[in-house]
Amino acid sequence: MSDLFATQLHSTRTQLAPQACVLHGFALDVAGALLADVAAIEAFAPFRHLVTPGGHVMQVAMTNSGTYGWCSDRRGYRYDRHDPQGGEPWPAMSPAFLQLAADAAREAGFDAYVPDACLVNRYAPGTRLSLHQDRDEDDRIAPIVSVSLGLPATFLFGGFARADKAVRVPLQHGDVVVWGGEDRMRFHGVLPVKPGRHDVVGEQRINLTFRKVK
Repeated sequence: MSDLFATQLHSTRTQLAPQACVLHGFALDVAGALLADVAAIEAFAPFRHLVTPGGHVMQVAMTNSGTYGWCSDRRGYRYDRHDPQGGEPWPAMSPAFLQLAADAAREAGFDAYVPDACLVNRYAPGTRLSLHQDRDEDDRIAPIVSVSLGLPATFLFGGFARADKAVRVPLQHGDVVVWGGEDRMRFHGVLPVKPGRHDVVGEQRINLTFRKVK
């Protein structure tokens, strides 16, 4: 689907569950500012492929912005105020990040949302993310706000058990998925990103995942 068609879908939504939806094209108007902020984050805290507690290297490259950053190594999954690679605090979330997250959450029915972590994920073609729950946050009611930039992707949105059937949700540049409340602990993932080239972002997909940790 082209960005032109994505623009035509702007201001529409797809309801995935009672407290989960896709806001089509919601981030299109600020995509340039978001990508500039991603570049600034990368310059300070470069993308890296984390290692799982079991010793596997994650396919998705990632970095963080905000008070907390999500980390993984042989010691386990956790949030940390400092980048383990350099010991410095993670780059602060920009006004554009905070405003978009709050606006998307409000549009989805979650008022006064102030995230304290943003995971910045980079998907190369062929990269996937297995079905999982986000369980490392103390707050498991506040929504996850997930922003898609660049190459299209197929988002998997499942139930409360890994074996539950997951629906396949096409995501385009500028789409935002929000899920929280009673749907906060649903399993979700991403199918392998297909090869392609986005006019602005290139041969990759960037995903911003806003969370409320504390």
